[in-house]
Amino acid sequence: MSTPPLTKDIIGLAGLFITSGTTHLVKPEVFERLVPSALPRRRELVYASGVAELACAAGLLHPRTRRYAGWASAALLVAILPGNVQMSANYGKRAQRKGTTSAQAAFAGTVARLPLQLPLIRTALRAAGRR
Repeated sequence: MSTPPLTKDIIGLAGLFITSGTTHLVKPEVFERLVPSALPRRRELVYASGVAELACAAGLLHPRTRRYAGWASAALLVAILPGNVQMSANYGKRAQRKGTTSAQAAFAGTVARLPLQLPLIRTALRAAGRR
């Protein structure tokens, strides 16, 4: 099987993972409240997901590991979806409580972000060699 080409969308996904993964490691408190309450050891999960994002980014950029990193990236994006849903729920509660335009806009942004997971997952699957 040939290596999937390094396209702009795969580079973009790697860039998102680099940015997010670095933020997970430098400011883990930002992400801790997004970890569903049913899961233990929130800080450790935030660090682990940050390392996973950085590993996926590196793997996507290298031709020998792109295919495996594509599968891992797709799995990671599915795994973090509950955190993104939790973020929307948190922002929704905050918007109701505050009632300000900025809080409502922030909530709308988190809701609008949820369907963007689908093209990111599709990009990861393309990197894995799936069309």
